[in-house]
Amino acid sequence: MLVKVFPFLAWFKNYDKASLQLDALSGLTVALVLIPQSMAYAQLAGLPAYYGLYASFLPPMIAALFGSSRQLATGPVAVVSLMTSASLAPLATAGSPGYIAYAVLLALMVGIFQLSLGILRLGLVVNFLSHPVVNGFTNAAAIIIASSQLSKMFGVYVDTAPHHYETIINVVKGAIHYTHWPTLFMGVFAFGIMYGLKWLSPRIPNVLVAVVITTTISWAMGFQHDQTAGIDAIESPQIRQLIQKFNTAAASVPPLAEERTRIGETLSTAKQSHDAIGVLDATHDVDVANVNIARLQADAHRFREEIRAALLTGVPQADGALKFYPQDAIPAGMKSDGRTWRIKVGNEPLVTTKLKMMGGGAVVGTIPKGLPSMTIPPINIGVMLHLLPFAAIISLLGFMEAISIAKAMASKTGQRLDPNQELIGQGLGNMLGAIGKSYPTSGSFSRSAVNLQAGAVTGLSSVFTSMAVLIALLFFTPLLYHLPQAVLAAVIMMAVIGLVNVSGFIHAWKAKWYDGAISIISFICTMVFAPHLDKGIMVGVVLSLGVFLYKSMRPRVVFLSRSEDEELRCVTTHGLDECPYVTLVRFDGPLFFANASYLEDTITEMIRTKEGLTHILIVANGINDMDSSGEETLSLLVDRVRSNGIDISMCGVNEAVMEVFDRTHFLAKIGEDHIFPTLEKGIVAIHEIAHENDPDANCPLLNACRLVEA
Repeated sequence: MLVKVFPFLAWFKNYDKASLQLDALSGLTVALVLIPQSMAYAQLAGLPAYYGLYASFLPPMIAALFGSSRQLATGPVAVVSLMTSASLAPLATAGSPGYIAYAVLLALMVGIFQLSLGILRLGLVVNFLSHPVVNGFTNAAAIIIASSQLSKMFGVYVDTAPHHYETIINVVKGAIHYTHWPTLFMGVFAFGIMYGLKWLSPRIPNVLVAVVITTTISWAMGFQHDQTAGIDAIESPQIRQLIQKFNTAAASVPPLAEERTRIGETLSTAKQSHDAIGVLDATHDVDVANVNIARLQADAHRFREEIRAALLTGVPQADGALKFYPQDAIPAGMKSDGRTWRIKVGNEPLVTTKLKMMGGGAVVGTIPKGLPSMTIPPINIGVMLHLLPFAAIISLLGFMEAISIAKAMASKTGQRLDPNQELIGQGLGNMLGAIGKSYPTSGSFSRSAVNLQAGAVTGLSSVFTSMAVLIALLFFTPLLYHLPQAVLAAVIMMAVIGLVNVSGFIHAWKAKWYDGAISIISFICTMVFAPHLDKGIMVGVVLSLGVFLYKSMRPRVVFLSRSEDEELRCVTTHGLDECPYVTLVRFDGPLFFANASYLEDTITEMIRTKEGLTHILIVANGINDMDSSGEETLSLLVDRVRSNGIDISMCGVNEAVMEVFDRTHFLAKIGEDHIFPTLEKGIVAIHEIAHENDPDANCPLLNACRLVEA
């Protein structure tokens, strides 16, 4: 009983010092990969980099302690990070305090959803995400994730467009206008290190080596070169005017948003009191506020893009300060400092006395030292209702990724997995992780592979991983200040290369063409609808369910005859001759309300087109279940067939269907002498009667009769 509640107690059976050493080494090895990866994935989720470290502290340990896999490494992963960003983008600005609070709340919701499924033993619900859908989504997500890092690789800044492809187009335009070459070189250099070390020796933590080398170079060369300046230091009336216009537009949005909120409350009150005039007035006011906010946001966006596009040159003054001139307007006789400067501008109004001027590349910056505060995320019902569908999708997608990885490792270790226990472990990991300021996490394929290769014996390796992250948070965060953002982008792009699986489309198409089509459509929809990734998944799920329903409503109905090798095979597929008097009909699938009429229509059409027919034998081996509608259809079919002067029998009826026959008196209707245990015995029993008027007819079923008689 204790092992069921605390599955980690089973680890210590026959546990020895050698196992402890292997777990400790494996945990430390995974931590060396996890720390830089988690920071990169946090930024992919729209969060500050150090929130990746928070998500790497409690979730790996808790998920391992209460899960069923002993080698699964839990923590931030690419696809779940991207889904988190897509879920929260409509609610708040990425990286803002509100956005961070919603991300933590989302982790709590995901954890509750997964824990509930695990406790209720509903792990099979993950089957709603079919393999073709997941393959299409994963390939699209890999491309979206990789392309989303291009702005960091080129050192350009653009606003997020309504569609991902529009954002990428803007990034390309920005890169053509200006690329910060040291940033691009740093990212490419990190790529070279990781790829080279992976090729030379997979055991070397290539990500960590790349991070250490590039961070050291960044610190030594002064890769980041920012400084603050007043608006008077910018020697361009046009740029100063743009800054003032942007500030006016950006500062006008919050009051209007507050006004819209107040009007919304008035609208809600009017609806509750059934005040029709009040509802109309409030609705009109909300629409006006929305139009005004949209207009101001469009203006702010236009001014922000123009400010970002301004390339300036710094000119040192006698007092050591810099004056910033447009690159094509440096006064004669003045010497520049050799750098290209840009103004950093976000969504908030700029402080004109302290403009942030960027003359170098972007780095991670300051990471708070120590552990996050342990608090329960604030509960907001309205936000939770909005996030509910996203939480469900992330829960299922994250769990499917985790259990697939766990199964792959279990096939090598021989370990027994319990999907429901794994749901409990992942759910508790996300729930308790949310208390420690984590965003949603899942099992990682790359880190799990590292864990397995390093020789992890039990989930205690993940406990050591969490302890290593704890030590990093307490003592080593200042060392990460100079880590270039382009390197984190390279880490993400390197990690998602493995998610691209073109052969998955080919395999699905070869198995069933409609599976391949669903996979391709899921891929295209995910790409087109991005960043609204849930729409791509939903399209795939609906298509999969549609195919399932269609196949259930129109299962395979096969007419059988004897082939040259004495086997009974499909007449149409193998081009076989049929007996003119006896027809063998095999129904492949459960007979229930959705498809019962299909069997009836098929047999009715066959009776109409086949002259001289005297007996129909329904081969029921494929009917594994039956409901009342199916039994009623069979009963009516018996009456209809016999009213046409044709007899009908059944063979190979299994126990579940026979129980239905017993309870509904169907046996009395068809006659117990018309139910045969096997197909061959059925053919023998009816053959002579069916051919009594034409005993010399060339019947392909005769061989069966002779075979049984012999």
